[in-house]
Amino acid sequence: MEFKEFGFSEELLDGLNAMRFEKATPVQEQTIPVIKDGKDLIACAQTGTGKTAAYLLPVLDKLVRNGHNKINALILVPTRELAIQIDQQMEGFGYFLDISSTAIYGGNDSGEWNRQKNALTTGADIVIATPGRLIQHLTMGYVKMDTLQHLILDEADRMLDMGFFDDIMQVVKYLPKERQTLMFSATMPPKIRELAKNILVEPDEVNISISKPAEGILQAAYMVYDTQKIPLLNTLLKDKDLPSIIIFSSTKQKVKEIARSLKSNGFNAEAISSDLEQAERENVLREFKNRNIQILVATDIIARGIDIEKIDLVINFDVPRDAEDYVHRVGRTARAQTQGVAITLINDKEILEFHKIERLIETNIYKIPLNPELGEAPVYNPEELLKGRRRGKGGKGKPSGNKRNNYKKKPGKKPRQGE
Repeated sequence: MEFKEFGFSEELLDGLNAMRFEKATPVQEQTIPVIKDGKDLIACAQTGTGKTAAYLLPVLDKLVRNGHNKINALILVPTRELAIQIDQQMEGFGYFLDISSTAIYGGNDSGEWNRQKNALTTGADIVIATPGRLIQHLTMGYVKMDTLQHLILDEADRMLDMGFFDDIMQVVKYLPKERQTLMFSATMPPKIRELAKNILVEPDEVNISISKPAEGILQAAYMVYDTQKIPLLNTLLKDKDLPSIIIFSSTKQKVKEIARSLKSNGFNAEAISSDLEQAERENVLREFKNRNIQILVATDIIARGIDIEKIDLVINFDVPRDAEDYVHRVGRTARAQTQGVAITLINDKEILEFHKIERLIETNIYKIPLNPELGEAPVYNPEELLKGRRRGKGGKGKPSGNKRNNYKKKPGKKPRQGE
């Protein structure tokens, strides 16, 4: 099903065309009509199924059609990383739609707190937030949610695993009772049913299995420490006679560092991120598509607009935080029944993240031994890390005293985000 069949506004369709969004994924095909009809929804959809666009697109369509000047939608997420990721996707649509968004997450930077406060008080159209940090703003009394029409819970099961049930219910108390509520979860345990019963009204249900990388993609990975990543990258690309290579990184800063290193070693490489002006981005993409640039270093959201028939090699400089990003990144190669290669560099802190991706795509990806000249590499042993977590090593991340930011870490697990 093509996106134009959903009856979206012309402005939104123009943005989708420019970003090369053409055919809807199954989760988008099944959930968008429900959301457009204003019904509550509970969707069981793994990462990798296109769920973010599934809820963003119909909400954006309503905003374009009905006008906007205050907080209209709230997206609750379990982690800072996911909040930033969704905000970056909104940034991509922001090139084409006059709709604002802001990410609200924990941290001790006073400048960041003031930025969040300003965005909330001036009324960003879409707020993406971790529950704990949002509650801190709500209790200060300056956040007005009376205009809110959509509440979206993304990765709801993960939020409950991290102990956010009470926080979610506290946030809900500040929201209008008349609203549309959408819940997306990778699994559907009893506690998700309990949450749904508390905050959804006669919801429709959709169940979608995860999409997987194309069979023509040869997937492999290296275990490395952060300091070994750029040296390995230069070694991998040396003497490679491949006309089209993309290197993905999650941050704009890393993109710049990678491109700078490659250029200094004589590679024909360019970086592309939202820091570039629109004309500069279009020029870089055009030169890459015409094979005048061999290596493109990019963030995920910018790369969504790349429509190139044959990309020979995709390198994940870091492990995507979300399997949806992994499937999308490696899907840039082996298009239209061609062959391609996708390589991921995994550091010692990313082992469980990559293990999660392997489980979701039901594939054990081969780990290529690191050249001894680059030094000793970390060991890929997620089972041992998971055993340590199950034994409860390192505590359960409970707060100490009145400081909501004071959490103990578990081995292989980040402290609870958004507090």
